[in-house]
Amino acid sequence: MFVLRSDYGPAGDQQQAIDSLVEQIEGGQERCVLLGVTGSGKTFAMANIIEKLQMPTLILSHNKTLARQLWQEMSELFPENAVEYFVSYYDYYQPEAYIPGRDLYIDKELQMNERIEQERFSTVASLVSRPDVVTIGTVSSIYGLNPPEVFEQNHLRLQVGQSIDPQDVVRELVGLQYKRTTGGMTRGDIRLRGEVLDIWMPSRDDPMRVRFGWEGIEKIQICEAISWEVLYDFEEAWIHPREFYMTSEESFNEALEDIEHELDGRVDWFQGKGMDIEAHRLEGRTRFDLEMLTEIGSCKGVENYSRHFDRRQRGERAYCLLDFFSTNAEKFHGGDDRYLVIMDESHVTLPQVGGMHGGDFSRKKNLIDHGFRLPSAYDNRPLRIDEFQSIVPQMVYVSATPGERELRHLAEVTKQEVPKGLLHVQGGGGVSTPELEKRVGSSTLEGTLSEIEGVVKMEIRPTGLLDPRIVVKGIEGQVQDLMSEINSRVERDERVLVTVMTIKFAEEVAGYLERNGIKAHYLHSEIDTLERTEIIKALRIGHIDVIVGINLLREGLDIPEVSLVAIFDADKQGFLRNERSLLQTIGRASRNENGIVILYADSISPSMEAAMKQTTARRSRQKKHNEEHGITPKTIQKPLPVMGQEIGDLLAGAAGKGSGGGRRLVAKAPGKKGLDGLAQKFALGAGMWNTSDSVLDNVSQPEWAEIPSENIDIGDGGDVSRIVEKLEKEMRAAAARLDFERAASIRDRIIQLQSATN
Repeated sequence: MFVLRSDYGPAGDQQQAIDSLVEQIEGGQERCVLLGVTGSGKTFAMANIIEKLQMPTLILSHNKTLARQLWQEMSELFPENAVEYFVSYYDYYQPEAYIPGRDLYIDKELQMNERIEQERFSTVASLVSRPDVVTIGTVSSIYGLNPPEVFEQNHLRLQVGQSIDPQDVVRELVGLQYKRTTGGMTRGDIRLRGEVLDIWMPSRDDPMRVRFGWEGIEKIQICEAISWEVLYDFEEAWIHPREFYMTSEESFNEALEDIEHELDGRVDWFQGKGMDIEAHRLEGRTRFDLEMLTEIGSCKGVENYSRHFDRRQRGERAYCLLDFFSTNAEKFHGGDDRYLVIMDESHVTLPQVGGMHGGDFSRKKNLIDHGFRLPSAYDNRPLRIDEFQSIVPQMVYVSATPGERELRHLAEVTKQEVPKGLLHVQGGGGVSTPELEKRVGSSTLEGTLSEIEGVVKMEIRPTGLLDPRIVVKGIEGQVQDLMSEINSRVERDERVLVTVMTIKFAEEVAGYLERNGIKAHYLHSEIDTLERTEIIKALRIGHIDVIVGINLLREGLDIPEVSLVAIFDADKQGFLRNERSLLQTIGRASRNENGIVILYADSISPSMEAAMKQTTARRSRQKKHNEEHGITPKTIQKPLPVMGQEIGDLLAGAAGKGSGGGRRLVAKAPGKKGLDGLAQKFALGAGMWNTSDSVLDNVSQPEWAEIPSENIDIGDGGDVSRIVEKLEKEMRAAAARLDFERAASIRDRIIQLQSATN
């Protein structure tokens, strides 16, 4: 059961929006639109809708930073339920590609994030085991996963209080290919001694101990590998198979036969076309992959053979996270359509979902046409937009600036006449083109909204805050003028966001401000996922006063301390400076009573004019509402974050929560080692703040910030010094047996723990 916990209730016009949307959804309306201005409490409204409907919910966001922010807010609102985070585990991903014009083959490169991989595992574990799941995800949700039933069949779930016999657990683990031993243990072994079962998953550095009593499982603990002293206690644990692939030996062998059969047919096809080079290339690469699969069960680029391993037909879509929601709904809520999707910042997220398949197809076409991959690689793909829309039973589009696609989609599902400005827009998805933008660009957002009924609006903020004042200034001397404005905000302990057009300019502006004594940092897409979150935390806390960014400073960024937003090149026409982009960026200053936006431009573009007109009109309506109800605008109060608060869970391998609210042990699947992931690359919690270095090297909390002890404790009764003492003992033992890699790994963990608590 979803239970919303909050010290406040709906205010402003939140209640009418919640009631309207619940009525539409319960009435069977497949698509709804919520227009909520920045700061109107869209997240709180979403939470109220989830509580009223009592359905598992997927909230889609268009980038990881905002998804993490949503996850933090929903976790606070639903402390007793499973709030999960499901995004791509790649911090860097260069897909395999071939450029025929240059005869250039680009091999796949990636950098995986171990922490995110743990949380993805936790998400699917929650969906197959409990009814009350809210997942915050990105476009990664439409990419392939193992089928839900395969996941359930090939994982063992253990929890404290579970009534089960130790011998039954051993039989389950042997079925997952674990080896039983009576002596010393290595990864992949299990050992049963009386009522104590030891399990060492291949992906973990530390073994697990399960203690049984008369009623079943009494304790689940992680122990250090030498002395077997307890490091962490868990309520629930998910044990993955010893081997990587979640498939039977029979299915695996059938898949290899299918791959070979497809290879023979494709080689014959190339040779029949006189394409001997392509035929030779394909046969050599695929034969090598088959040999690797036969010998070790994996190969580079194994995902390109997923159709054969999943036993899917040609063109059939892969399973994805939505299938887990469907399974959850059928298992716990009485029907496979009893779940909800909420698309946050839909004007960006929907086109992003629609564009994934086209980009993937065009890249793979070159690889397949030139003999680098078999045609079955096409079926390792994200969902097409029509597939996505067909399997989502009900969806709420949420945005301060709804896009043309979702507005047209609303008109279509409610049998309204489609406004003329939307006639050329593909409803429900698709990719925008310059011609399309030109056709619909002449109609303003406000004009389009006036022609469609059923759009639910939230324009009145619960705190009485008004839309920010807008000032237009010339480009000449803009950086010097900005420095003056920043200094006045710093004196009042307020923060500043600056948005520019390019990555290089963002770094140059941040560097210039830093050299002139202003604590600044840039934020753009080349910064790793966790590092972006820490930069925003650092701004709120006061480690830095200014963030200079490009597109990441638009939708959904919730920083009440920001009183000034500066927009460079505001009059440039294009995606980053169109009406919706400007409205979104302006909204970043609407959570502070002193909010002001400076547009640096030498002329007034049509987009600027439309954005300023709409902002001014809303400001007037909000001011009138405040006067009628005696409301005084007040800056939003939001608890300050804790820097590096995920350190303990990262080290312990914990993510999500068990059915009783306790900690859940998860681990990455073997074979996905995540080398150079952020967890290993950066020393979380180490050092003092220094904006010239990596942010994750500088996540210590300022001395004045009160850090609750529960945010530091990672087990063992809250005494970190005892854990350090145990680890030092294990480090010395590892060094004595000449296992220097193990000793160095333990040393790094000790440094991380000490840094986290200093």
